[in-house]
Amino acid sequence: MNPMVARAISIEARATRLEGILRIPRSPCGLVLFVHGSGRLSPRNTHVAQRLSAHGLATLLFDLLTAQEEEIDAMTAQLRFDIALLTERLVAATGWAVRQADLKDLSIGYFGASTGAAAALAAAARLPQVRAVVSRGGRPDLAGTALVAVRAPTLLIVGGHDPHVLALNHAALAQLGCAAELEVVPGATHLFVEPGALERVATLASGWFEHHLPASSPTPDADHPG
Repeated sequence: MNPMVARAISIEARATRLEGILRIPRSPCGLVLFVHGSGRLSPRNTHVAQRLSAHGLATLLFDLLTAQEEEIDAMTAQLRFDIALLTERLVAATGWAVRQADLKDLSIGYFGASTGAAAALAAAARLPQVRAVVSRGGRPDLAGTALVAVRAPTLLIVGGHDPHVLALNHAALAQLGCAAELEVVPGATHLFVEPGALERVATLASGWFEHHLPASSPTPDADHPG
């Protein structure tokens, strides 16, 4: 396994600070940002990130919502569906990444879960330096009209026993304006807690990013996030 350096980071997104954990293996071949409300602490995201690191990918797990916002969202479930807010924070985090000396030359991918997948696709539609997207149990339908503007190859992963989300992903697949595939994990429910289900997600995601992230990122144009 590649030796890895991990460090806590803090990203300024307008008047908000987003806390995260950046892990960089030796000679990384790309950077994957995890897009989820409590991404830094999610055990499922952490498991997938560890697998990606073993494949030579740097990973950034960060919280799209602050601790106070998480408390509010736990009661109202509103902020997790504020796709515009989540997208703006992801754009800010991407801008932070491309300004770091040890990250700026890496190709960028997004791994989105649940409503974070919609934010990942909405941000990818705006940012040409995003080169691949993977969604786990996501709600790509919530990206709305941004779906047709996505150019980054996109993999949608859904549990076979998650029928509502599976139907929404089938509909979104038909709208995406990029190379896209839908993978169904047999027997898996929404959170992929079944034996072997999350491992299958990690395997699919690793293969997607390895195939679609080029060795280096193109030079960002004037529209890259500040």
